[in-house]
Amino acid sequence: MPLSSEESRFLDSLKRKPVKITLKDTEITGVIQKIGQSKTLVLENVCEVKTGRKFPGAKLFFGHEIVKDDFREESGVNYVVIDELHEKFGPAVSTKKVVYLFDVLLLGGQAFKNGLAMILENQRILKVVHDCRCISRCLRSEFRVKLNNVFDTQVADLLMFFNETAGFLPDRVCSLSELLKLHLRLSNTELQPVQNKEQISRDLWYIRPSPSALLVLMAETVVQLPPLRLKLLDALMDDYTRLVETYMNSFIAYNQVSSLHFTNIFLCKMPTPAV
Repeated sequence: MPLSSEESRFLDSLKRKPVKITLKDTEITGVIQKIGQSKTLVLENVCEVKTGRKFPGAKLFFGHEIVKDDFREESGVNYVVIDELHEKFGPAVSTKKVVYLFDVLLLGGQAFKNGLAMILENQRILKVVHDCRCISRCLRSEFRVKLNNVFDTQVADLLMFFNETAGFLPDRVCSLSELLKLHLRLSNTELQPVQNKEQISRDLWYIRPSPSALLVLMAETVVQLPPLRLKLLDALMDDYTRLVETYMNSFIAYNQVSSLHFTNIFLCKMPTPAV
């Protein structure tokens, strides 16, 4: 069965990615040159992990030979997949240093009963998302969970446009990659994971276990949301900051006028010195 255009683009995005694969008898690292439709993998710069032995040229591996793959991203984003209710589940969202990916497709409604619903509905815990419409609708209809205390980066960008144009709305909403480029000035290389994620076919999200490359794309996308929120907040506060400055300056000007008026009155009431 031929691949769809979305699946082909996804496979193309994996080219030149460093990867470690576990074979039946050894572990090797290399750089992806090509992923074939017949479940074949071509690597270059191949090195055996245990011995450090390097193999010249490109090497071909078949899918049935590969036990496990691990994409080694240079970005250094640490992530953990939560796909079952075990000891990792409880403290999973209590750290800023690690991204936790909850596999709700496998966990089901029990995940929300074990604490996720409490976090998502808590008014004191901030949730940063891009385009909350689909997420909130899904959570409410499927799991009866209502999102609270949400900062939506897409809505913040809409509000900025509304304020800057004196009440107009844009023809379309911006994607996350567009906002990251506009507000955080990310380079095309830094934007690549987010852009790849936006082009992924829906069918790929249902593959279990999820491909390592897909997990990396999700982790690299979500870490961009907190800094984007801070940048948008600063921009939204510009009008308020200018108003405060105007408020202070007007009070200072009023004090100067009042002081001058008081001095004039005081001088007028002083007795004329004798000649």
